[in-house]
Amino acid sequence: MPDELGKARTMRKDIRTVTVGVDGSRAGLDAADWAAREAERRRLTLRLLHASGEPAASAPDGESVAVPGDGSGSGAGAVRGSAPASAFGSVSASVPRPRARPRPVSGASAASAGDSRRGILDRAAIQLSYAHPTLEIAARRTDTPALPALLEAAKESEALVLGSRGFNGFTGFLVGPVALAATAAAACPVVLVRAGELPTDERVPVDADDDPSASAHAPYLPVVLGLDLDDPADELIGHAFDAAGVRAAPLHVVHTWTLPPLRDCADGARTPAGTAGQQDARERSLAAVLGPWRHKFPETEVSEEVVYGHAGHHLLKASTRAGLLVVGRASADRGLGRAADSLVHHSTCPVAVVPHG
Repeated sequence: MPDELGKARTMRKDIRTVTVGVDGSRAGLDAADWAAREAERRRLTLRLLHASGEPAASAPDGESVAVPGDGSGSGAGAVRGSAPASAFGSVSASVPRPRARPRPVSGASAASAGDSRRGILDRAAIQLSYAHPTLEIAARRTDTPALPALLEAAKESEALVLGSRGFNGFTGFLVGPVALAATAAAACPVVLVRAGELPTDERVPVDADDDPSASAHAPYLPVVLGLDLDDPADELIGHAFDAAGVRAAPLHVVHTWTLPPLRDCADGARTPAGTAGQQDARERSLAAVLGPWRHKFPETEVSEEVVYGHAGHHLLKASTRAGLLVVGRASADRGLGRAADSLVHHSTCPVAVVPHG
């Protein structure tokens, strides 16, 4: 491995990490940059994971490297002065892309393929160390196919971060099948990050004409939590409050509700008085659920919104003014559910899907 990456070591299971899948794509590099910022906010180790799904010559499964920061801003690969807008800037085009289709390789071809896969991790780790010199970074290659490798890594991670590709006007953001499957089955929260996501995108817009560094120090945009009062899971609420807390950002909690089909409605439920009563009852219920959390996080500014309509519509609307959208997924369910699936494809900000139950 290149000298800049430091001494190789194996990740200990007691080290708390944010894991990000790295495949050499633009989306993967943007996700890695977001994951690095999140690991810094939470004071965790960042783990870069590349799953090739095919053997690499002289690259044993499980090999990892560490890029430790020393806490003084002079860690491996440190750069003096201001960090670039993105950790990868214009160099991402030079990062090799993995093979589109695995095929047997041997001899010199196998060595070349192994070098290419090592290059994906090496370059990502070095570029991230430039932008985040105090962050400890571990990089790991594995020959395990991507989905099982990600799901296994999720068991040992505080969060799993994955990238999504560009925007399609008909289907929204293009989230690959591996990312969707991992989001629906991972044991830890999964954050989907859009290609092109920049550090300034999660902060309040400012006029930086007079001070170019102003945007880097602007307040964070709100964290938005979509909450179902029929299942107000502690894991979900706690993740949202933690995310807002480490950002010193406001938390906006959205609960949506609709009336049952007419045949299932009780007498008077669809009258103006009946619907107003339900709205009032849900507002009181949401305030009661959030009360203990407000006490636990007294410095977090919390706003509540109870609105009639479908969750997907109102959460997508809220995401346009958010730095992070947090939604839940019942662990017992197979798949994301209609609302969450719509949000991961159409939300304009990163989406954290939190398993619970």
